[in-house]
Amino acid sequence: MPKQMTSTVVKSQKINAPTIHQLGNGLTIVAEQMPTEVVNLNVWLNVGSVVESDEINGMAHFLEHMVFKGTPKLSPGEFERIIEERGAVTNAATSQEYTQYYITTAPKDFAALAPLQLDVVLNPNIAEDAFERERLVVLEEINRAEDNPGRRTFSWAMEMGFAKLPYRRQVLGTTGVITGLTARQMREFHSQWYNPTSMTVAVVGNLPVDELIAIVAESVLNLPQLPFVKEENCFLPSAELEPELPHQEIVRREYVDESLQQARLVMMWRVPGRKNLSETYALDVLAGILGRGKMSRLFRDLREDRELVSQISVSNMTFGCQGLFYVYAKLPTENVAEVEKAIASHIATIQTAGVNNSEVVRLKTQVANRFIFGNERASDRAGLYGYYQSLLGDIESGLNYPDYIKALSPHHLQTAAQNYLSPTAYGIVVVRPA
Repeated sequence: MPKQMTSTVVKSQKINAPTIHQLGNGLTIVAEQMPTEVVNLNVWLNVGSVVESDEINGMAHFLEHMVFKGTPKLSPGEFERIIEERGAVTNAATSQEYTQYYITTAPKDFAALAPLQLDVVLNPNIAEDAFERERLVVLEEINRAEDNPGRRTFSWAMEMGFAKLPYRRQVLGTTGVITGLTARQMREFHSQWYNPTSMTVAVVGNLPVDELIAIVAESVLNLPQLPFVKEENCFLPSAELEPELPHQEIVRREYVDESLQQARLVMMWRVPGRKNLSETYALDVLAGILGRGKMSRLFRDLREDRELVSQISVSNMTFGCQGLFYVYAKLPTENVAEVEKAIASHIATIQTAGVNNSEVVRLKTQVANRFIFGNERASDRAGLYGYYQSLLGDIESGLNYPDYIKALSPHHLQTAAQNYLSPTAYGIVVVRPA
Protein backbone atom coordinates (compact mmCIF):
# COMPACT_ATOMS: atom_id res chain seq x y z
CA MET A 1 0.00 0.00 0.00
CA PRO A 2 1.28 3.52 -0.78
CA LYS A 3 2.43 5.46 2.23
CA GLN A 4 0.07 8.29 3.16
CA MET A 5 1.40 11.80 2.75
CA THR A 6 -0.11 14.21 5.22
CA SER A 7 0.65 17.91 5.33
CA THR A 8 -0.55 21.04 7.02
CA VAL A 9 -1.96 23.71 4.74
CA VAL A 10 -1.36 27.30 5.76
CA LYS A 11 -3.99 29.51 4.21
CA SER A 12 -2.76 32.54 2.32
CA GLN A 13 -4.64 35.74 1.68
CA LYS A 14 -7.02 35.19 -1.22
CA ILE A 15 -7.03 37.40 -4.29
CA ASN A 16 -10.25 35.76 -5.51
CA ALA A 17 -13.71 36.37 -4.07
CA PRO A 18 -16.24 34.41 -6.16
CA THR A 19 -19.87 33.89 -5.22
CA ILE A 20 -21.55 30.52 -5.86
CA HIS A 21 -25.28 30.42 -6.57
CA GLN A 22 -27.37 27.40 -7.53
CA LEU A 23 -30.68 27.66 -9.34
CA GLY A 24 -33.64 25.44 -8.60
CA ASN A 25 -33.09 23.57 -11.88
CA GLY A 26 -29.61 22.48 -10.77
CA LEU A 27 -27.50 25.01 -12.69
CA THR A 28 -24.50 26.28 -10.71
CA ILE A 29 -23.37 29.87 -11.27
CA VAL A 30 -19.99 31.16 -10.07
CA ALA A 31 -19.71 34.94 -10.32
CA GLU A 32 -17.19 37.61 -9.41
CA GLN A 33 -16.91 41.31 -10.09
CA MET A 34 -13.47 42.26 -11.35
CA PRO A 35 -12.30 45.78 -12.24
CA THR A 36 -11.57 45.11 -15.90
CA GLU A 37 -13.60 46.41 -18.80
CA VAL A 38 -14.79 43.03 -20.03
CA VAL A 39 -17.11 40.26 -18.90
CA ASN A 40 -16.17 36.64 -19.57
CA LEU A 41 -18.84 33.95 -19.53
CA ASN A 42 -17.59 30.35 -19.32
CA VAL A 43 -20.09 27.53 -19.77
CA TRP A 44 -18.80 24.13 -18.61
CA LEU A 45 -20.56 20.83 -19.19
CA ASN A 46 -19.58 17.50 -17.63
CA VAL A 47 -19.44 15.78 -20.99
CA GLY A 48 -16.46 14.69 -23.04
CA SER A 49 -15.18 11.60 -24.76
CA VAL A 50 -15.07 9.72 -21.44
CA VAL A 51 -18.89 9.41 -21.34
CA GLU A 52 -19.10 8.02 -24.86
CA SER A 53 -19.30 4.37 -25.82
CA ASP A 54 -16.95 3.08 -28.50
CA GLU A 55 -19.89 3.17 -30.92
CA ILE A 56 -20.26 6.94 -30.63
CA ASN A 57 -16.66 7.97 -29.84
CA GLY A 58 -16.20 11.55 -31.05
CA MET A 59 -19.83 12.57 -30.50
CA ALA A 60 -19.04 15.17 -27.82
CA HIS A 61 -16.56 16.97 -30.07
CA PHE A 62 -18.86 16.73 -33.11
CA LEU A 63 -21.68 18.20 -31.00
CA GLU A 64 -19.45 21.13 -30.03
CA HIS A 65 -19.33 21.99 -33.74
CA MET A 66 -23.09 21.64 -34.20
CA VAL A 67 -23.92 23.92 -31.28
CA PHE A 68 -23.10 26.91 -33.49
CA LYS A 69 -25.33 25.87 -36.39
CA GLY A 70 -28.50 27.65 -35.34
CA THR A 71 -31.34 27.41 -32.82
CA PRO A 72 -35.12 27.96 -33.09
CA LYS A 73 -34.38 31.64 -32.34
CA LEU A 74 -31.12 32.09 -34.27
CA SER A 75 -30.53 31.20 -37.90
CA PRO A 76 -27.22 29.50 -38.84
CA GLY A 77 -24.40 32.05 -38.63
CA GLU A 78 -26.51 34.68 -36.85
CA PHE A 79 -24.88 34.13 -33.46
CA GLU A 80 -21.38 34.66 -34.86
CA ARG A 81 -22.52 37.71 -36.83
CA ILE A 82 -23.99 39.38 -33.73
CA ILE A 83 -20.87 38.54 -31.71
CA GLU A 84 -18.58 40.08 -34.32
CA GLU A 85 -20.74 43.20 -34.65
CA ARG A 86 -20.36 43.82 -30.91
CA GLY A 87 -16.61 43.18 -31.00
CA ALA A 88 -16.99 40.19 -28.71
CA VAL A 89 -15.13 36.88 -28.90
CA THR A 90 -16.46 33.33 -28.61
CA ASN A 91 -14.95 29.86 -28.86
CA ALA A 92 -15.25 26.32 -27.52
CA ALA A 93 -13.21 23.23 -26.67
CA THR A 94 -13.87 19.56 -25.95
CA SER A 95 -11.68 17.27 -23.84
CA GLN A 96 -11.94 13.82 -22.33
CA GLU A 97 -14.06 15.07 -19.43
CA TYR A 98 -15.63 18.40 -20.28
CA THR A 99 -16.89 20.67 -23.00
CA GLN A 100 -16.34 24.40 -22.56
CA TYR A 101 -17.93 27.36 -24.32
CA TYR A 102 -16.97 30.95 -23.63
CA ILE A 103 -17.72 34.48 -24.68
CA THR A 104 -15.84 37.67 -23.81
CA THR A 105 -17.73 40.90 -24.24
CA ALA A 106 -17.91 44.51 -23.08
CA PRO A 107 -19.90 44.90 -19.84
CA LYS A 108 -22.53 47.00 -21.61
CA ASP A 109 -23.22 44.17 -24.07
CA PHE A 110 -23.29 41.30 -21.61
CA ALA A 111 -27.03 41.35 -20.91
CA ALA A 112 -27.72 41.14 -24.65
CA LEU A 113 -25.14 38.49 -25.57
CA ALA A 114 -25.25 36.11 -22.60
CA PRO A 115 -28.74 34.81 -23.50
CA LEU A 116 -27.55 34.09 -27.04
CA GLN A 117 -24.55 32.08 -25.83
CA LEU A 118 -26.74 30.01 -23.52
CA ASP A 119 -29.35 29.56 -26.25
CA VAL A 120 -26.89 28.06 -28.72
CA VAL A 121 -25.54 25.71 -26.05
CA LEU A 122 -28.91 24.48 -24.79
CA ASN A 123 -31.07 24.65 -27.91
CA PRO A 124 -29.11 23.72 -31.06
CA ASN A 125 -31.23 22.69 -34.02
CA ILE A 126 -28.94 19.82 -35.10
CA ALA A 127 -30.65 19.85 -38.50
CA GLU A 128 -29.93 17.00 -40.90
CA ASP A 129 -28.44 19.13 -43.69
CA ALA A 130 -26.16 21.09 -41.32
CA PHE A 131 -25.16 17.83 -39.65
CA GLU A 132 -24.01 16.33 -42.94
CA ARG A 133 -22.03 19.44 -43.88
CA GLU A 134 -20.32 19.61 -40.50
CA ARG A 135 -19.50 15.91 -40.59
CA LEU A 136 -17.13 16.71 -43.47
CA VAL A 137 -15.45 19.42 -41.38
CA VAL A 138 -14.94 17.03 -38.46
CA LEU A 139 -13.59 14.30 -40.75
CA GLU A 140 -11.09 16.78 -42.17
CA GLU A 141 -10.04 17.71 -38.62
CA ILE A 142 -9.43 14.01 -37.90
CA ASN A 143 -7.37 13.71 -41.08
CA ARG A 144 -5.23 16.68 -40.06
CA ALA A 145 -4.70 15.18 -36.61
CA GLU A 146 -3.66 11.86 -38.12
CA ASP A 147 -1.16 13.71 -40.35
CA ASN A 148 0.40 15.40 -37.30
CA PRO A 149 3.33 13.36 -35.89
CA GLY A 150 2.90 14.89 -32.45
CA ARG A 151 -0.76 13.91 -32.32
CA ARG A 152 0.07 10.41 -33.51
CA THR A 153 2.69 9.98 -30.80
CA PHE A 154 0.31 11.23 -28.12
CA SER A 155 -2.43 8.88 -29.32
CA TRP A 156 -0.10 5.87 -29.15
CA ALA A 157 1.06 6.95 -25.70
CA MET A 158 -2.50 7.23 -24.36
CA GLU A 159 -3.27 3.76 -25.68
CA MET A 160 -0.26 2.50 -23.78
CA GLY A 161 -1.08 4.52 -20.66
CA PHE A 162 -4.60 3.17 -20.31
CA ALA A 163 -5.43 -0.41 -21.28
CA LYS A 164 -9.20 -0.11 -20.79
CA LEU A 165 -10.18 3.32 -19.42
CA PRO A 166 -11.78 5.57 -22.04
CA TYR A 167 -9.02 8.17 -21.66
CA ARG A 168 -7.13 5.99 -24.15
CA ARG A 169 -9.46 6.96 -27.01
CA GLN A 170 -9.19 10.00 -29.23
CA VAL A 171 -11.41 12.96 -28.32
CA LEU A 172 -12.03 13.57 -32.03
CA GLY A 173 -13.15 9.99 -32.61
CA THR A 174 -12.25 7.97 -35.66
CA THR A 175 -13.21 8.31 -39.30
CA GLY A 176 -15.20 5.07 -39.19
CA VAL A 177 -17.28 6.08 -36.18
CA ILE A 178 -17.91 9.69 -37.27
CA THR A 179 -18.99 8.49 -40.70
CA GLY A 180 -21.66 6.32 -39.12
CA LEU A 181 -23.16 8.81 -36.63
CA THR A 182 -26.65 10.20 -37.18
CA ALA A 183 -28.25 13.51 -36.31
CA ARG A 184 -30.85 11.66 -34.23
CA GLN A 185 -28.10 10.09 -32.12
CA MET A 186 -26.63 13.55 -31.56
CA ARG A 187 -30.00 15.01 -30.52
CA GLU A 188 -30.37 12.18 -27.99
CA PHE A 189 -26.81 12.71 -26.74
CA HIS A 190 -27.43 16.44 -26.34
CA SER A 191 -30.68 15.79 -24.50
CA GLN A 192 -28.97 13.55 -21.97
CA TRP A 193 -25.86 15.59 -21.27
CA TYR A 194 -26.67 19.24 -22.05
CA ASN A 195 -28.94 20.07 -19.14
CA PRO A 196 -28.66 22.44 -16.16
CA THR A 197 -27.64 19.73 -13.67
CA SER A 198 -24.57 18.98 -15.82
CA MET A 199 -23.66 22.66 -16.27
CA THR A 200 -21.57 25.22 -14.48
CA VAL A 201 -21.60 28.84 -15.64
CA ALA A 202 -18.67 30.94 -14.46
CA VAL A 203 -18.91 34.66 -15.11
CA VAL A 204 -16.32 37.29 -14.21
CA GLY A 205 -16.19 40.96 -15.15
CA ASN A 206 -16.95 44.53 -14.31
CA LEU A 207 -20.60 44.26 -13.30
CA PRO A 208 -22.04 43.75 -9.81
CA VAL A 209 -22.21 40.10 -8.80
CA ASP A 210 -25.98 40.21 -8.30
CA GLU A 211 -26.38 41.56 -11.81
CA LEU A 212 -24.11 38.92 -13.33
CA ILE A 213 -26.04 36.14 -11.59
CA ALA A 214 -29.41 37.63 -12.51
CA ILE A 215 -28.52 37.90 -16.21
CA VAL A 216 -27.36 34.28 -16.36
CA ALA A 217 -30.31 32.98 -14.34
CA GLU A 218 -32.87 34.87 -16.40
CA SER A 219 -31.22 33.75 -19.62
CA VAL A 220 -31.45 30.07 -18.65
CA LEU A 221 -34.88 30.15 -17.05
CA ASN A 222 -36.39 31.89 -20.08
CA LEU A 223 -35.22 29.16 -22.44
CA PRO A 224 -37.72 26.44 -23.38
CA GLN A 225 -37.40 23.20 -21.42
CA LEU A 226 -36.22 20.47 -23.77
CA PRO A 227 -37.54 16.91 -23.31
CA PHE A 228 -35.15 14.39 -21.78
CA VAL A 229 -34.32 11.50 -24.10
CA LYS A 230 -32.29 8.55 -22.85
CA GLU A 231 -29.27 7.73 -25.02
CA GLU A 232 -28.73 3.98 -24.88
CA ASN A 233 -25.09 3.84 -26.03
CA CYS A 234 -23.39 5.97 -23.40
CA PHE A 235 -20.36 4.99 -21.39
CA LEU A 236 -20.33 5.24 -17.61
CA PRO A 237 -19.57 8.69 -16.17
CA SER A 238 -15.98 9.01 -15.00
CA ALA A 239 -17.10 8.95 -11.35
CA GLU A 240 -18.04 5.28 -11.82
CA LEU A 241 -14.80 4.20 -13.50
CA GLU A 242 -12.18 2.21 -11.63
CA PRO A 243 -8.42 2.95 -11.82
CA GLU A 244 -6.16 0.48 -13.58
CA LEU A 245 -3.29 -1.21 -11.77
CA PRO A 246 0.15 0.36 -12.28
CA HIS A 247 2.43 -1.36 -14.75
CA GLN A 248 4.10 -4.32 -13.06
CA GLU A 249 7.04 -4.38 -15.47
CA ILE A 250 8.42 -2.37 -18.36
CA VAL A 251 5.84 -2.56 -21.15
CA ARG A 252 7.31 -1.39 -24.45
CA ARG A 253 5.79 -0.53 -27.82
CA GLU A 254 7.67 0.76 -30.84
CA TYR A 255 6.39 2.39 -34.02
CA VAL A 256 7.93 3.68 -37.23
CA ASP A 257 6.90 7.10 -38.54
CA GLU A 258 8.31 8.01 -41.93
CA SER A 259 7.62 11.71 -41.42
CA LEU A 260 10.04 12.04 -38.49
CA GLN A 261 13.61 13.29 -38.58
CA GLN A 262 14.23 12.38 -34.94
CA ALA A 263 12.80 9.72 -32.65
CA ARG A 264 10.18 10.31 -29.96
CA LEU A 265 10.27 8.66 -26.54
CA VAL A 266 7.40 8.68 -24.05
CA MET A 267 7.65 7.06 -20.61
CA MET A 268 4.56 6.99 -18.41
CA TRP A 269 3.29 5.83 -15.02
CA ARG A 270 -0.33 5.38 -13.91
CA VAL A 271 -0.85 7.68 -10.94
CA PRO A 272 -3.78 8.99 -8.85
CA GLY A 273 -6.44 11.18 -10.43
CA ARG A 274 -8.90 13.66 -8.98
CA LYS A 275 -10.54 10.91 -6.90
CA ASN A 276 -7.38 11.11 -4.77
CA LEU A 277 -6.60 14.76 -5.33
CA SER A 278 -4.33 15.16 -2.32
CA GLU A 279 -1.97 12.57 -3.82
CA THR A 280 -1.54 14.57 -7.04
CA TYR A 281 0.13 17.68 -5.60
CA ALA A 282 3.51 16.10 -4.93
CA LEU A 283 3.47 14.55 -8.41
CA ASP A 284 2.84 17.98 -9.91
CA VAL A 285 5.96 19.27 -8.16
CA LEU A 286 8.02 16.23 -9.16
CA ALA A 287 7.07 16.87 -12.79
CA GLY A 288 8.43 20.38 -12.40
CA ILE A 289 11.66 19.27 -10.72
CA LEU A 290 12.32 16.63 -13.38
CA GLY A 291 11.30 18.36 -16.57
CA ARG A 292 9.73 21.80 -16.48
CA GLY A 293 12.02 24.62 -17.46
CA LYS A 294 15.73 25.04 -18.03
CA MET A 295 16.58 24.44 -14.38
CA SER A 296 14.91 21.02 -14.28
CA ARG A 297 17.02 17.89 -13.76
CA LEU A 298 16.34 16.16 -17.06
CA PHE A 299 16.76 19.32 -19.12
CA ARG A 300 20.11 20.16 -17.55
CA ASP A 301 21.44 16.60 -17.71
CA LEU A 302 20.11 15.24 -21.00
CA ARG A 303 19.91 18.37 -23.11
CA GLU A 304 22.46 20.83 -21.74
CA ASP A 305 25.21 18.62 -20.30
CA ARG A 306 25.14 15.41 -22.34
CA GLU A 307 23.27 16.73 -25.41
CA LEU A 308 21.34 13.48 -25.79
CA VAL A 309 17.95 15.08 -26.54
CA SER A 310 16.79 18.12 -28.44
CA GLN A 311 13.66 18.45 -26.33
CA ILE A 312 12.39 17.00 -23.06
CA SER A 313 9.47 17.74 -20.79
CA VAL A 314 7.49 16.15 -17.96
CA SER A 315 3.83 16.57 -17.04
CA ASN A 316 1.43 15.08 -14.51
CA MET A 317 -1.88 14.67 -16.34
CA THR A 318 -4.77 14.42 -13.89
CA PHE A 319 -8.07 12.91 -15.02
CA GLY A 320 -11.02 12.07 -12.79
CA CYS A 321 -10.44 8.37 -12.30
CA GLN A 322 -6.68 8.17 -12.85
CA GLY A 323 -3.73 10.19 -14.08
CA LEU A 324 -0.55 9.71 -16.07
CA PHE A 325 2.91 10.92 -15.11
CA TYR A 326 4.30 11.58 -18.58
CA VAL A 327 7.89 12.10 -19.78
CA TYR A 328 8.32 13.15 -23.41
CA ALA A 329 11.61 13.44 -25.32
CA LYS A 330 12.63 14.24 -28.88
CA LEU A 331 16.04 12.76 -29.66
CA PRO A 332 18.34 11.02 -32.16
CA THR A 333 17.37 7.37 -32.56
CA GLU A 334 20.77 6.13 -31.41
CA ASN A 335 20.25 7.82 -28.01
CA VAL A 336 16.92 6.17 -27.11
CA ALA A 337 18.30 3.42 -24.88
CA GLU A 338 20.67 5.74 -23.02
CA VAL A 339 17.96 8.36 -22.43
CA GLU A 340 15.48 5.78 -21.15
CA LYS A 341 18.11 4.49 -18.73
CA ALA A 342 18.96 8.04 -17.60
CA ILE A 343 15.32 8.96 -16.91
CA ALA A 344 14.84 5.82 -14.83
CA SER A 345 18.08 6.59 -12.99
CA HIS A 346 16.91 10.11 -12.10
CA ILE A 347 13.70 8.70 -10.66
CA ALA A 348 15.63 6.09 -8.68
CA THR A 349 17.85 8.85 -7.29
CA ILE A 350 14.83 10.80 -6.04
CA GLN A 351 13.48 7.66 -4.41
CA THR A 352 16.73 7.00 -2.52
CA ALA A 353 18.29 10.44 -2.04
CA GLY A 354 15.23 12.68 -2.20
CA VAL A 355 15.21 16.21 -3.58
CA ASN A 356 17.00 19.37 -2.55
CA ASN A 357 15.07 21.91 -0.53
CA SER A 358 16.21 24.58 -3.04
CA GLU A 359 14.40 22.69 -5.81
CA VAL A 360 11.21 22.61 -3.76
CA VAL A 361 11.46 26.32 -3.00
CA ARG A 362 11.96 27.10 -6.70
CA LEU A 363 8.84 25.13 -7.67
CA LYS A 364 6.76 26.67 -4.90
CA THR A 365 7.73 30.13 -6.12
CA GLN A 366 6.82 29.20 -9.69
CA VAL A 367 3.41 27.88 -8.64
CA ALA A 368 2.62 30.92 -6.54
CA ASN A 369 3.62 33.35 -9.27
CA ARG A 370 1.79 31.45 -11.99
CA PHE A 371 -1.35 31.47 -9.87
CA ILE A 372 -1.12 35.25 -9.51
CA PHE A 373 -0.39 35.74 -13.22
CA GLY A 374 -3.23 33.35 -14.05
CA ASN A 375 -5.69 35.55 -12.20
CA GLU A 376 -4.99 38.75 -14.08
CA ARG A 377 -7.70 38.36 -16.74
CA ALA A 378 -11.42 37.75 -16.34
CA SER A 379 -11.17 34.76 -18.68
CA ASP A 380 -8.43 33.22 -16.50
CA ARG A 381 -10.57 33.41 -13.38
CA ALA A 382 -13.73 32.21 -15.09
CA GLY A 383 -11.81 29.26 -16.52
CA LEU A 384 -10.40 28.39 -13.08
CA TYR A 385 -13.82 28.54 -11.43
CA GLY A 386 -15.53 26.62 -14.21
CA TYR A 387 -12.95 23.84 -14.24
CA TYR A 388 -12.93 23.16 -10.50
CA GLN A 389 -16.64 23.67 -9.87
CA SER A 390 -17.62 21.53 -12.85
CA LEU A 391 -15.19 18.66 -12.35
CA LEU A 392 -14.83 18.67 -8.56
CA GLY A 393 -17.90 20.50 -7.34
CA ASP A 394 -15.53 22.63 -5.27
CA ILE A 395 -13.61 25.73 -6.34
CA GLU A 396 -11.67 25.81 -3.07
CA SER A 397 -9.38 23.10 -4.44
CA GLY A 398 -8.38 25.51 -7.19
CA LEU A 399 -8.14 28.60 -5.02
CA ASN A 400 -6.02 26.77 -2.42
CA TYR A 401 -3.72 25.03 -4.91
CA PRO A 402 -0.69 27.26 -4.15
CA ASP A 403 -1.19 26.60 -0.42
CA TYR A 404 -1.21 22.84 -0.95
CA ILE A 405 2.02 23.13 -2.93
CA LYS A 406 3.62 25.36 -0.29
CA ALA A 407 2.82 22.77 2.39
CA LEU A 408 4.85 20.05 0.66
CA SER A 409 8.25 19.08 2.00
CA PRO A 410 11.09 17.17 0.32
CA HIS A 411 9.88 14.11 2.24
CA HIS A 412 6.43 14.34 0.59
CA LEU A 413 8.07 14.36 -2.83
CA GLN A 414 10.36 11.43 -2.08
CA THR A 415 7.39 9.44 -0.78
CA ALA A 416 5.37 10.19 -3.91
CA ALA A 417 8.22 8.99 -6.11
CA GLN A 418 8.51 5.81 -4.05
CA ASN A 419 4.76 5.21 -4.19
CA TYR A 420 4.05 5.88 -7.85
CA LEU A 421 7.17 6.20 -10.04
CA SER A 422 8.95 2.89 -10.36
CA PRO A 423 12.26 2.94 -12.26
CA THR A 424 11.68 -0.71 -13.22
CA ALA A 425 7.97 -0.76 -14.13
CA TYR A 426 6.40 1.69 -16.56
CA GLY A 427 4.97 2.02 -20.04
CA ILE A 428 7.20 3.26 -22.84
CA VAL A 429 6.43 4.22 -26.42
CA VAL A 430 9.26 4.78 -28.89
CA VAL A 431 8.55 6.20 -32.33
CA ARG A 432 11.46 5.93 -34.74
CA PRO A 433 11.98 7.56 -38.14
CA ALA A 434 12.10 5.18 -41.11
